[in-house]
Amino acid sequence: MDMFGDPAQWLPFTFAGLMGLSILIYVVLDGFDLGVGLLFPFSDEAEKDRMIASIGPFWDANETWLVMAVGLLLVAFPVAHGVILTALYLPVAIMLVGLILRGVAFEFRAKAPPSHKSAWNWCFFTGSLMASLSQGWMLGVYIMGLDTGWITAGFAALCAVFLTVGYSYIGAAWVILKTDGALQAKAVGWARGGIYGVLLGIGAISIASPFASPRIFDKWFSFPEALFLAPLPLMSALVLGALWFALQRLPARNDHFAWVPFVAGVVLFTLAFLGLAYSFYPYVVPDRLTIYEAASAPEALFIIFVGVCIVLPVIILYSALAYTVFRGKATELRYD
Repeated sequence: MDMFGDPAQWLPFTFAGLMGLSILIYVVLDGFDLGVGLLFPFSDEAEKDRMIASIGPFWDANETWLVMAVGLLLVAFPVAHGVILTALYLPVAIMLVGLILRGVAFEFRAKAPPSHKSAWNWCFFTGSLMASLSQGWMLGVYIMGLDTGWITAGFAALCAVFLTVGYSYIGAAWVILKTDGALQAKAVGWARGGIYGVLLGIGAISIASPFASPRIFDKWFSFPEALFLAPLPLMSALVLGALWFALQRLPARNDHFAWVPFVAGVVLFTLAFLGLAYSFYPYVVPDRLTIYEAASAPEALFIIFVGVCIVLPVIILYSALAYTVFRGKATELRYD
């Protein structure tokens, strides 16, 4: 029976795709609001208020995609959920503390007296830094096959730094898109620095992934697979070139090209994600458990699939509505 005729084959594949899509959307959407928090130390008080105003309508909904991804992992691949979260227990805990700290600081900084506002600003930055570093650490450990040891720790630390810089870049790109004037010009400078982190991060992960596993090495460097995969690095190089060209011409009159840094960042993140997905498929736990071995029973997956078909469009429509209603430049932050 072909793959798409057998529920035991197409349901795990579908859920793996939905989980991957949720992670990618989360990295892009929550990435830019984490990035805005990471840029707080480089902005003055008025700029912080406008940066917060630019993410205010979106940041809560952005985190929904993380809940979606973890929920799909739990219900569709419970064995993998146990293995992965056991190996990543500490960075997951740090990430959750960081996200909670961000949420509290976001609300309290608006209501705190002026003498306390600076402390909540630092809490917002600290929470953003904790979440970003922990996510980068988890990515590095996952790529290295959830192993322990100094090599894995060193690579995970590099991924933590590079992902954090990558988030700061896409945060700066969001500020370029949503603001104007002096703040937009300052964000262009932030983006010009952050692009190096994106380049180094993608390069480090692309180099390390094949050497982390002989299976991944064979998938990338065997013939004719290498020819079919060549467009991924070539497209990444072209996007980086276009991004560099655009950043040299920003800020521009009439706000031309203000959308380019953010869209280019989304494309780069997507290309990097597609490379990782190809590297690790069909494994959900690298070189240990495939999506088919770790999946729940087909009957259970089908029931969950019906629920996902209802919930996922609602989340997409809500997010699309929010981004449509609050399109355009961020205005003055007001709470009255």
